[in-house]
Amino acid sequence: MSHNPIRPWRNIDRRKSRQIHVGSVPVGGDAPISVQTMTNTPTTDIKATIAQVQACAEAGADIVRVSVPDEASSKALKEIVRESPVPIVADIHFHYKRGIEAAEAGAACLRINPGNIGDATRVREVIKAARDHNCSIRIGVNAGSLEKHLLEKYGEPCPEAMIESGLDHIRILQDNDFHEFKISVKASDVFLAAAAYQGLAEATDAPIHLGITEAGGLTSGTIKSAIGLGSLLWMGIGDTIRVSLSADPVQEVKVGYEILKTLGLRHRGVNIISCPSCARQGFDVIKTVEALEKRLEHIKTPMSLSIIGCVVNGPGEALMTDVGFTGGGAGSGMVYLAGKQSHKLNNDQMIDHIVEQVEKKAAQLEAAQKTEAAE
Repeated sequence: MSHNPIRPWRNIDRRKSRQIHVGSVPVGGDAPISVQTMTNTPTTDIKATIAQVQACAEAGADIVRVSVPDEASSKALKEIVRESPVPIVADIHFHYKRGIEAAEAGAACLRINPGNIGDATRVREVIKAARDHNCSIRIGVNAGSLEKHLLEKYGEPCPEAMIESGLDHIRILQDNDFHEFKISVKASDVFLAAAAYQGLAEATDAPIHLGITEAGGLTSGTIKSAIGLGSLLWMGIGDTIRVSLSADPVQEVKVGYEILKTLGLRHRGVNIISCPSCARQGFDVIKTVEALEKRLEHIKTPMSLSIIGCVVNGPGEALMTDVGFTGGGAGSGMVYLAGKQSHKLNNDQMIDHIVEQVEKKAAQLEAAQKTEAAE
């Protein structure tokens, strides 16, 4: 993130990591923090899996992971990769041959779990396949599947055990002269995951994939992920993220982007600033925001919109947004454009009119970007 001399309290100093590629997406270094998710359709249902990948990409996913549990899934992966608009990561557990097959099928990256992929000889075979097919690797350490000898050594999953597992497997890759890898040390316990990631960040310059695994449902998992990932990102740790929710993968993408947008690390679509509503509201704020979120999903251009129910904070918030609406009285409110009062508007016309203003502003911003790029 570039430094802000006017508001230095918003600066985030990202950890310096080396850069790799997952297909066409750079990960690490000064590349934007990428957002990932994972399909939950049977991989052998090619049509459904491709549809889900495309929906996730439309929502903003930079990378999508697909599980490859059997040989039939390996065969399906080839067509999924061909039809995918984003790089595909093959999720490999237990069967090292699936990793070889996935690399041959065109996967951009292999996610392997050191705790269950097999001995060093099998890992070397997967490394060779990855190198031969220009495929990167993610070392995926998980507190729930640590190696037996580490559990015996430490007594339980702990940051030290997770870091040691990760470094052991980094060593295997490096000993085989393979350096196109990233690493994660996930746990469902936020404290455990955060401590492991902090230790890992000090021990290696490899790009780091952030995640709180098995975080829970949409509400609880979002909160847990926001606390865990948000804290680490605020420290400058993390090059790519996945929010793990028991929910539609599209929701994972949306939550991931909101975390990054809140920290100023990525900008995509409309950032809606809205009040929780109270008895002072001049219109139904909650229903209005719900409607606008759906109506504005198609906007990809970064911009801001304030929807505030009354004049206590409305004018002040509108000063800082591209488009704003503040509730007033007698069934009308004030529209703000570029932080300035523009015109009054009846509440019953509000949603359509705001959508129109946001679309108009987005078009202006896109035109300005194209002009700047052409100069």
